[in-house]
Amino acid sequence: MKKGQVFEAVVERVDFPNKGIVRIGEDTVVVKNSLPGQKVTLAINKIRKGKAEGRLVEVTEKSPLETGHPCSHFGLCGGCTYLSLPYEEQLHIKESQVKKLLDSVLCRQETPWLWEGIKGSPKIYEYRNKMEFSFGDEYKDGPLALGMHKRGSFYDLVTVEDCKIVDADYRLILKTVREYFAQRDVSFFHRLTHEGFLRHLLVRKASGTGEILVALVTTSQCPWSAKERNSEELIEGFLNALLSLENNGELQGKFAGILHITNDSIADVVKSDKTDILYGQDYFYEELLGLKFKVSTFSFFQTNTHSAAVLYETAREYVGDLGSRDKTVFDLYSGTGTITQLMAPVASKVIGVEIVEEAVEAAKKSAAENGLTNCEFIAGDVLKVLDEVTDKPDMIILDPPRDGIHPKALPKIISYAVDRIVYISCKPTSLVRDLEVFLESGYVVKKAVAVDQFPWTTGIESICLLEKE
Repeated sequence: MKKGQVFEAVVERVDFPNKGIVRIGEDTVVVKNSLPGQKVTLAINKIRKGKAEGRLVEVTEKSPLETGHPCSHFGLCGGCTYLSLPYEEQLHIKESQVKKLLDSVLCRQETPWLWEGIKGSPKIYEYRNKMEFSFGDEYKDGPLALGMHKRGSFYDLVTVEDCKIVDADYRLILKTVREYFAQRDVSFFHRLTHEGFLRHLLVRKASGTGEILVALVTTSQCPWSAKERNSEELIEGFLNALLSLENNGELQGKFAGILHITNDSIADVVKSDKTDILYGQDYFYEELLGLKFKVSTFSFFQTNTHSAAVLYETAREYVGDLGSRDKTVFDLYSGTGTITQLMAPVASKVIGVEIVEEAVEAAKKSAAENGLTNCEFIAGDVLKVLDEVTDKPDMIILDPPRDGIHPKALPKIISYAVDRIVYISCKPTSLVRDLEVFLESGYVVKKAVAVDQFPWTTGIESICLLEKE
């Protein structure tokens, strides 16, 4: 097998997150973005340390599992991978992926553990409560696009006006904003030249309250080549175009706030150098499991509120009975404090630690409005905060970002020697890496479950209950 060779093969399975596995003779080749049962043409593009990767050239024969798809952007947009499969088949793939990864590390554990399978999302379409759309062009020097990156492309975009994982309000807002700026020939920020005005459109909508938060992210550069034109009028027109949707009764929800964020960093990330509130406020309220949460522009909140209820109810079940009400619980990587507040009724004190200050402030306000007086929120990096906090936990809940727990924070967490730890993970490869350290330190996994927070995409959440031997 040589680089550049072309083969035809059938995909045997898909490993997390999107690695289709095919066999060519005695060799195994990874072909990303393929589905089990598909016959594909692939070109070998990488051979390293006995492992080969192939580029998907063409799907020559659909998988017997595929039943069609409801989205005109499927296959072009890089968002949904499994949209052509029945939902139950997608759940089977994701469950197999997580179980295989857990088996790879828990096979070293002498104590038996319970695998509880996968829990599906109560809502599989129009479920997302947050989207970050990018401005760009559909192809080089093409028309203005606003949406998601094309599969496998860093530059080209797809205007996803038919996206099925967001509701009609998202699609209408996207269409309105793209048309408004396209008609005025406004420049977008080029990732190579670092010139241009339009960068991102952030849209968040509360599933429980219907409140919508929109943030237009631009540079501070002039929107046009003709510098005498007034950019303030442009932003005012953007605001009026959105408000007209609500005033004309076209929206299902209602605007809580519309913002203009200036970001002059070179990196292609959504961040703020300056935020101007054009209308309303810079936050909204979401309802979950009988509590109300303040969600601000950049604060973390699970992107599928419907499935988040399943996730957190399962986590609460894994926490179980603390034995008495005089216990202290640490909620590390607490985001907007969802788990912290859900644990408040069964503990004496719950301490949430989160690095995003905006999220911490939102969590404090939410806890106060929910009448919870035993929650404490600390803004800072878990790695540093654990050196400063004087409280000792009786139990720890972990919900780290995709990369998992910082390697230097793991020993500090383990040093508390709590009897039980509940680990919520949004990336199973990071989870199993961290589990190896826990197992080496005297913990065992008692049970685990997967929860589908992100139907049709490759994302999957999982929860593990660890106990000290």
